[in-house]
Amino acid sequence: MTLVIDNISELITNDPELGDGPLGVVTNASVVIDGDTVLAVGPSGAVADERLDVSGRCVLPGFVDSHTHLVFAGDRAEEFTRRMAGEPYDGGGIRVTTDATRNAGRDALAASLGQRLVEVHRAGTTTVEIKTGYGLSVSSETELASLAAEASPEATFLGAHLLPSEYQGRADEYVDLVCGPMLDAVADRVRWIDVFCETGAFDADQSRAVLEAGRTAGLGLRLHANQLGHGPGVQLGVEMGCSSVDHCTYLSDDDIDALAGSDTVATFLPATDFSTRQPYPDARRAIDAGVTVAMASNCNPGSSYTTSVSFCIAMAVRDMGMTIDEAIAAVTVGGAMALGRTDVGRLTSGGPAHMTILDAPSRHHLAYRPGVPLIWRTLGADYRLPTVDDPN
Repeated sequence: MTLVIDNISELITNDPELGDGPLGVVTNASVVIDGDTVLAVGPSGAVADERLDVSGRCVLPGFVDSHTHLVFAGDRAEEFTRRMAGEPYDGGGIRVTTDATRNAGRDALAASLGQRLVEVHRAGTTTVEIKTGYGLSVSSETELASLAAEASPEATFLGAHLLPSEYQGRADEYVDLVCGPMLDAVADRVRWIDVFCETGAFDADQSRAVLEAGRTAGLGLRLHANQLGHGPGVQLGVEMGCSSVDHCTYLSDDDIDALAGSDTVATFLPATDFSTRQPYPDARRAIDAGVTVAMASNCNPGSSYTTSVSFCIAMAVRDMGMTIDEAIAAVTVGGAMALGRTDVGRLTSGGPAHMTILDAPSRHHLAYRPGVPLIWRTLGADYRLPTVDDPN
């Protein structure tokens, strides 16, 4: 049964051969789909078995949220309130979430993950990466990896998120645990490995050891870096050939040059900088230097408790020097590149029919009307939603 999505005022394809500019914008358009596959993109008025008239709305590829921490228990609302009153962020609250997550049962974790995925879908995201990292023990990280992998093909092992309380003063021993028994337990469940390379977390040598172990186990490499200040993380990520280095709040000239001369994507997480009162990354500087960029929500209970990619777009345009087109590219095709994907983040014949339909006539409204729920409908996803009524 084919379906035509018709009367589209503005269609973003991310294929310059299909439309205008880098985003491949087609006006007065239609998209014909068959199940989860795009059959054709073209002018309005195409014929199919069924028709969905979107009445002059804008259609984009579904957002690709390439950095989230969706599996956890509890919240840290009081920590956020203290931070808004001036308390600095140092990442230490991760241990609070670790305690809550370790004490939660699998059913409770699965239920809360499912609720967040419903929210993710409502927010227009159709591809989502999900990290572990709030278990920090072999048994708990294995459980989190299983839940993440059951929900999404983009599951990431982040055992090296922070040093757990029981390993204080024994960081190298914990890294050995992450690289050995913990990795052995989760490697067949996840696609990626990640590490938090930051003052107060793991240093460059420890981070390199984690990434090398992950590579040996056949996993793709990701890295948290340069969130709280300048450091070795970006350079390490490029050296190791990481698919993406995430945060990049603080970038030196050498960091920019290294990223621009590599295939490593710089993934900005502006909702984190909003929540922690850090400065926003200078995306304009990175883009002008030739760095490939992505943008993601970093949804987590401590430093970025939002699933709204639209919110990130608005911040990028206002505070990071990005144009609306650059911000949209960063959360679609940029996010896909950060995940090593060529199938998602675009709307082209033969690709997945994953799309976000705005309750607005153009993409500009994503920055023009911040905070307004502009996602009219989300079609498709490559993660597993819980069995509930369609949120749209």
